Amino acid sequence: MNAGSVPDEQTLVARAYLCAVAEPPAPALSRFTAERGPVEAAEAVYEGDVDRAVGREVEARRTRVSGRKLLELARREGVRLLVPEHPEWPVGSMEALAGATSVGLEGLAEPLALWCRGAGETNLSSRFVSIVGTRAATGYGESLAAELAYGVASAGVGVVSGAAHGVDGAAHRGALAARGRTVAVLACGPERDYPASHARLLGEIAERGVVLSEYPPGVLPRKHRFLVRNRLIAALGRATVVVEAGARSGAANTAAAADSLGCPVMAVPGPVTSASSVGCHELIRSGRGILVTGADEVLEAVVGLGEGDDPSRQTRHRATDRLDTTSRVVCDALRSDRPRQTEQLALETGFPERTVLACLNALEMSGFARFADEGWTRCE
Repeated sequence: MNAGSVPDEQTLVARAYLCAVAEPPAPALSRFTAERGPVEAAEAVYEGDVDRAVGREVEARRTRVSGRKLLELARREGVRLLVPEHPEWPVGSMEALAGATSVGLEGLAEPLALWCRGAGETNLSSRFVSIVGTRAATGYGESLAAELAYGVASAGVGVVSGAAHGVDGAAHRGALAARGRTVAVLACGPERDYPASHARLLGEIAERGVVLSEYPPGVLPRKHRFLVRNRLIAALGRATVVVEAGARSGAANTAAAADSLGCPVMAVPGPVTSASSVGCHELIRSGRGILVTGADEVLEAVVGLGEGDDPSRQTRHRATDRLDTTSRVVCDALRSDRPRQTEQLALETGFPERTVLACLNALEMSGFARFADEGWTRCE
């Protein structure tokens, strides 16, 4: 959907209206907007000229939302609206969410826009790792989260988390200490310092990274919104690391979303007597999470062999005979001189789009494939 140029005001107003008129995730509205385009979709929604599924999602707010007023408020608060028509839109991450929706995982619907606060790094398509965990973290958990984030950020890989107390906050601080990139994804308007005790931390993130949300300025945090935003944390990271998590936790929810998107999930072991590590141990025991104990092991899953962003050091490991059969077929379908779209590769290989996208993400992490606005190409 990237047009390669800055979207016009009419598109921004339409997107601002659409992302506020329905409570995320809004799969029916997302599909409707993709089919009709944002301006036409916004007009149809306001007039009530929509099907029953879209109507259910927008009925309560259809005539009570103003995209123009939301944009004015955002600009006063130092917030900008990032939309799919903008070249900075993280196409790969959002394509993964759209693919999940297409196979019935409607709780993973692509956001209609993202509200961003910050003057720092806003290239959300660059390499990130999501580091998450419990708010009630132990000293061990906070220390390890900060250490992992510091190591990952020092290698040139950004850190995504949710700015909560405990593991999230420690991860952001670790990335900042390494003078690395970090992104905080909120469950409320991006101008809000939530939690309030993290106001200074969020200010630092905004200075050197970005604070973002799919919720417009003025929206308050609510319990259900934390679970909804977790899919964005999972999608923006090339992999998700769970440092500490209880048996039922938001971190486990993020890990489940990452797994559904085909992204690697990693978990840090803790004392077997610690209630804060029960969720991590379950991920490892069930095979859904890879056991990791340090930043080098995390980097292996993200850049192929834990050697940072230096492509010259990765090329000697690009023998395709170490790929599984499915990944090898997808890799063989790629061309270095002709970008291919996910749907084209699905038709050629005979694999479902979700399977193809999962393979492409893994191939990109390992240095076999590259994604750009035009599509996927093979790295020679």
